[in-house]
Amino acid sequence: MRTAVLPLLLAGCATMTASGDDSYSALGTEPFWSISIENGRMTYETPEGGFSVPAPRSRETGSGRIYETRRITLHAWNEECSDGMSDNRYPQRVRAVVDGRVLDGCGGRALAPETLAGTGWSIVAIDGETVSGENYHLQFEQGRLSGQAGCNRFSGPFGVSGDRLSAGPLIATRMACEEPRMRHERAVMSVLEGSPSISYADGTTLLLTGSRTLIRLRRAI
Repeated sequence: MRTAVLPLLLAGCATMTASGDDSYSALGTEPFWSISIENGRMTYETPEGGFSVPAPRSRETGSGRIYETRRITLHAWNEECSDGMSDNRYPQRVRAVVDGRVLDGCGGRALAPETLAGTGWSIVAIDGETVSGENYHLQFEQGRLSGQAGCNRFSGPFGVSGDRLSAGPLIATRMACEEPRMRHERAVMSVLEGSPSISYADGTTLLLTGSRTLIRLRRAI
């Protein structure tokens, strides 16, 4: 990850609400860590453990906000950043100092990708029905998509115009699977080939909306 040299700050990422009730999250890699503020607590976590303290009220600075407790200081400012390990982008940067240790990272509410090309997604719900597993995914490359929706592998060209996805013709294998996987596959193929609308519930949640079916996907790459 590239580190920006700024007075009193190291590169990182975060988001927060602008309202009086602060809600905040940040995370970092190299090493892995996270800080969250929710329900009156400020929680620091790592794979080795962590701790929680009463959440402070933030105060504004010239370029953002700062959260200060005896053990944690977190300063966020408005500048887009990337976590350096994925293509996720975030609207702010932070510097976290935990028990005297300076941490760099990214976090908060991720921004929606600028393009679908080069992204991968796990299908997590089909028309409100939760699904999971390696057989439920979509991958978008430059001008081409591939994936599975419960059973057969499929692929074909795709394009985006405005908020509409056009896909096909899609070529699929011809394996028979048990229900409800075949039903899931038929629903997803129908949506993909029907020019669904594209929207984002948040930066890591993609919604493909067809005439009768909504597909919810969570970003994997």
